[in-house]
Amino acid sequence: MKNLDSFLLQGETFIPGNKTQLKLGLIALLLNRNVLIEDVPGMGKTTLVKFFAKATGLVFRRVQFTSDLLPSDILGISIFQKDSEKFIFNPGPIFGELILADELNRGTPKTQSALLQAMEEKNVTIDGVTHQLPERFSVFATQNPRGQYGTYPLPESQLDRFFFKFSMGHLTKEEEVELLTTGSRLEKLNHVTSFISKEELKGWQEQMKSTTTSKMLLDYVADVLQASRKMDDCNGLSPRAGLDLLDAARAWAFFEKRDYVIPDDVQAVFPFVAGHRMFSQHSLSAHIEFSRSKEFIMSVPFVKSK
Repeated sequence: MKNLDSFLLQGETFIPGNKTQLKLGLIALLLNRNVLIEDVPGMGKTTLVKFFAKATGLVFRRVQFTSDLLPSDILGISIFQKDSEKFIFNPGPIFGELILADELNRGTPKTQSALLQAMEEKNVTIDGVTHQLPERFSVFATQNPRGQYGTYPLPESQLDRFFFKFSMGHLTKEEEVELLTTGSRLEKLNHVTSFISKEELKGWQEQMKSTTTSKMLLDYVADVLQASRKMDDCNGLSPRAGLDLLDAARAWAFFEKRDYVIPDDVQAVFPFVAGHRMFSQHSLSAHIEFSRSKEFIMSVPFVKSK
């Protein structure tokens, strides 16, 4: 756990005011899941993802989404080789371990959908041939707030594939002064070296699986899912969302150095797991999604015995 703590400490020093975001991002990496970061330009979304890549040493690929980006620019393309008289597949940037899909909602719906299979099945099918992606694979996408010029809303089917969604938040005055004094963090990325190995990531992933959940805790999660489906102004949470919520709560408990899950863990991760799934049809900002989902989870009581 030493490197786990040092990762969060160094990350908070490098990207101040984002301790929760660092923890959520590392959880997603450990579980091979996908993250959506929404905020206005200049808040450090790309810097955060690049820090993860540098600190873990994962094979990093960046795709800048624009309106003229094509699916083949992401997945790759088969090119006919005259000498061998065969089509040779040239893999695209999706064949990495940590993929930065920068400004995802500036790509067209057709291009956005190129990520769907990769995000869910960890493989891609091109020209009828299925290609396996690396064992450790996560998509960290950034997007500008919905409604900004030149953006396309992400469909619910894609939003549901994101394990977490969060915003970067704002710095305190002291943190802002420190940033103005020391300058852009992007320039300092070149000096960040890998200090977490893939073996450690895999080891922590295995340890998290042993985090226990009581029958009462499972009943509580089921109550939350059932309650979400009775609300009129939001989408009810799917069984997949329930499984994601439980996985996230286990990981949060692990980070809190416990081998069992308590309701506080579920409540801590719920807004980041469920906000974008419950309120996607309202085109709310990430901040409002967080507030409404936090209000909802606190309204569902934890019944100690049934």
